[in-house]
Amino acid sequence: MKRAILLMALLAASGCGSSSTSASSLPPTSVGVFTTTDLVVGTGATAVTGSSVSVNYAGWLYDTGRPNGKGAQFDPGPGPISFVIGAGTVIPGFSQGVLGMRVGGQRRVIIPPALAYGNSPPQGSIIPNNATLVFDITLNSVQ
Repeated sequence: MKRAILLMALLAASGCGSSSTSASSLPPTSVGVFTTTDLVVGTGATAVTGSSVSVNYAGWLYDTGRPNGKGAQFDPGPGPISFVIGAGTVIPGFSQGVLGMRVGGQRRVIIPPALAYGNSPPQGSIIPNNATLVFDITLNSVQ
């Protein structure tokens, strides 16, 4: 639970990046729709609503002009974090993006603003209003 709170705090407060780039100097992100792409299909337990999961991840602003839609990186990933799927401790699109993954799997998730931060990005982060986000997620465990 402490790691889920840590994830929320990192995503919501710090912007999770060490970049000194400000949101006003970044190009606007492209608008995307919620998409999941399995990069590696896992073979372990399946993540379902209510599961406690441990994941590794990294996050970028979505930009169709960049390879894999990965624009400016706003979060290199703090290491494994844990949260309960559907508990509201992470942005809705992140939780939805993990649903159905199997342990050992890797997934790329594109999250539109309505399932991310919308008009309220974390203060001090490089995430602009109404940004679409890209996360690469590895599912470590399901309980």
